[in-house]
Amino acid sequence: MIEMPPLQFAQVNGIRMGFYEAGPKSDAPPVILCHGWPEIAFSWRHQIKALGEAGIRVIAPDQRGYGATDAPEPVEAYDLEHLTGDLVGLLDHLKIDKAIFVGHDWGGFVVWQMALRHQGRVAGVVGVNTPHFPRAPIDPIELFRKRFGDSMYIVQFQNPAREPDKIFGSRVEQTFDAFMRKPLPRKEAVPPEPATAGVGASSKSNLAFPQMIAAYDAKYDPRTPILSAEEKKVFVDTFRRTGFTGGINWYRNWTRNWERAAELDHTVRVPALMIMAENDAVLPPSATEGMEKLVPDLEKYLVRDSGHWTQQEKPEEVSAKLIEWRRKRFG
Repeated sequence: MIEMPPLQFAQVNGIRMGFYEAGPKSDAPPVILCHGWPEIAFSWRHQIKALGEAGIRVIAPDQRGYGATDAPEPVEAYDLEHLTGDLVGLLDHLKIDKAIFVGHDWGGFVVWQMALRHQGRVAGVVGVNTPHFPRAPIDPIELFRKRFGDSMYIVQFQNPAREPDKIFGSRVEQTFDAFMRKPLPRKEAVPPEPATAGVGASSKSNLAFPQMIAAYDAKYDPRTPILSAEEKKVFVDTFRRTGFTGGINWYRNWTRNWERAAELDHTVRVPALMIMAENDAVLPPSATEGMEKLVPDLEKYLVRDSGHWTQQEKPEEVSAKLIEWRRKRFG
């Protein structure tokens, strides 16, 4: 039986946002859980339950373009100004002064940006797999193209014909079958597991995820699924309804975000926790090296034997670490 609190809605920043909430409203600062791609608030189901039962107020939105939340048409509506503005709007709606923002994968980029753009609303930040990076010296899409070639998925996502959106959208079950699995043990030579945020990838693979999904057949996949049939159905039903374009539009703002961050101070001036996954092929622990220069008040924690979907692969460990760090730093 899957346990989720009731879905609620808020008008924020020009859109209607769906979110879930648990734990006592009196608890402060609350914890806001921000998902990645291709995910939804449901990815945090284990943490919502654990934090709520521990007496911590916890809120998990479906972010812009995902799930129960609106998906505006213009691509520019998915830049980091909008994505962080949505979270500020959610705080305003709930009459919350400051929160701890926890982000996995793309949600990680958003929560680190919250600390840069809206520091007055941020008590602390937790990155799950996604480090805080300095601003790239050149357009990141050019960096990806130079390093991985034109078939690398983030480069493909820039395609105005939206071919990747169509590939995933016509193979929703295949997409989640392929992505939501534990990596094989390191000693076996296999392609890297799909992961999504792309910076600091250690693999020699060209990360051509759309083509990988198009050719994928679960019966030949030796990796262990992370999701039960019931859990997978939640993701599949949701993305059959919404498609993938909303989430992929986040990637289509990579250059815009880079251009518009030129004047930002990239130092994170709030307490921070970096949860790393030992076997994440695209966001490996090595990608966090040097973070301390930009995040002076930083604790690092390594989850062993986990691939990219850490809060779903190792839910008890991730929840316990969030509760422990929250209590230690905020009482």
